Amino acid sequence: MKSFMVIYLAMLGIAMGVEIAAGAFIAPVIFFPQKYLGDGVLSHFQSGILMTQVFLKMNLVIGFVALYSIIYEVQVFMMRKNYDFLSFFLSFLIVGSTGLFLFYYTPFILHAQQLGSAETTTEAFDTMHKQSEWIMKALMVAQFGLFIRRSWLSQK
Repeated sequence: MKSFMVIYLAMLGIAMGVEIAAGAFIAPVIFFPQKYLGDGVLSHFQSGILMTQVFLKMNLVIGFVALYSIIYEVQVFMMRKNYDFLSFFLSFLIVGSTGLFLFYYTPFILHAQQLGSAETTTEAFDTMHKQSEWIMKALMVAQFGLFIRRSWLSQK
């Protein structure tokens, strides 16, 4: 069970790293290419298309981590060994927020992009995009909390 814990913690760390890299490192470069290449290289819409491709690949990682997380926590609960309500609750939050990001916000953004650049400048799109950013932040907080909690519990 200890090796599954190490894998679990590594996966949570990798997921958080991927999310931070996408939001803090990749997005500013993709959305502001003029800083590096000059003006007229990419429109904001084209940058959004590229960023969506990054998030589609990230979705594979965070979806797998969320699935592993809930399976691990359910197994721990069923075995009644190292069960921790807070860890289970955080895992449930991770699954919920990941599900929202993967199956609600991502399809909405993809659909808007397929309809064209005019659709991505609407108030509805802006609202959904901001909500997806908040969901991603909540996901990262839950992952960080679970990482700390499980790390602390594994030391006992």
